[in-house]
Amino acid sequence: MLRRADGLRGELEAWRGLQKRAADLAELLELATAEPDQALEAGIDVERQAIEKEYKQLRTSLLFNGEYDERDAIVTISAGAGGTEATDWAEMLLRMYLRWSERHRFGTEILDQLEGEEAGLKSVAFAVQGRSAYGYLRAERGVHRLVRISPYDSQKRRHTTFALVEVLPEVETDVEVEIDPDELRIDTFRSQGAGGQHVNKTDSAVRITHVPTGIAAQSQNERSQVQNRESAMKILRARLLERRLAEREAQIAELKGEHVEAGWGNQIRSYVLHPYQMVKDHRTDFETGNTSAVLDGELDAFMQAELERLATEPSPDAA
Repeated sequence: MLRRADGLRGELEAWRGLQKRAADLAELLELATAEPDQALEAGIDVERQAIEKEYKQLRTSLLFNGEYDERDAIVTISAGAGGTEATDWAEMLLRMYLRWSERHRFGTEILDQLEGEEAGLKSVAFAVQGRSAYGYLRAERGVHRLVRISPYDSQKRRHTTFALVEVLPEVETDVEVEIDPDELRIDTFRSQGAGGQHVNKTDSAVRITHVPTGIAAQSQNERSQVQNRESAMKILRARLLERRLAEREAQIAELKGEHVEAGWGNQIRSYVLHPYQMVKDHRTDFETGNTSAVLDGELDAFMQAELERLATEPSPDAA
């Protein structure tokens, strides 16, 4: 509750600050109109662009009306078929989301990762800590498609590869998702891949399986078994919460007569680096040719477009 109050207070202050900047800019504009000055006009244009950018970011926060939108998030990236090309793409996506988190001053923590055989990552799970992290990142759920000339192909052929991004809200209390300890199977094993002196020497890695549902979570990123168990439980709780939400959505869809397709589904976004440069979201048709900026974490415009699309969809309860 205190964190929510602090967040609302900060949001209100941000809107008030933006309102004051807009009022100051209007006064400068009047001055520039009365007494034209090129330097002043250039400064006004720079401030106008900065205000517009901040306005769009604050406007996005108004779209957070979901039950868990204000939560921290747990993101999992899994490489699709394609060997080294796919594991490299998974690592590129990890870097993209970590850079996005930095831009928003969100904290991040790698909970688990499994390295590829030659390069990249087969899978990685990480937490993003910050107000409405889940609200933002839920717009990223789905399959991401990469088209490029593979740096791992000696013949320099064009490759298409995929990775799945899953986003879960972090569970804040044990009461929220009750887990019977007797329903858990806990396995320990040796960490895999490069890492530290503990790798392949001690059974520090932990995999926890919720037997009734078959949902599992693992962690091998920490040095101690206790820390890995805590990380695995964090992921498991989030996945069980997501299952409960998915079941609720499926029931609503069944009542509405909709077909709910399981599995990966279609790609939500394509990142084309060859033969032309373009990133396009297939849900909203929003696109940009600045692929390097997107891969460097400039994702807000894509998130904004998808969150607006979701906000304008008819409410399930209204059906």
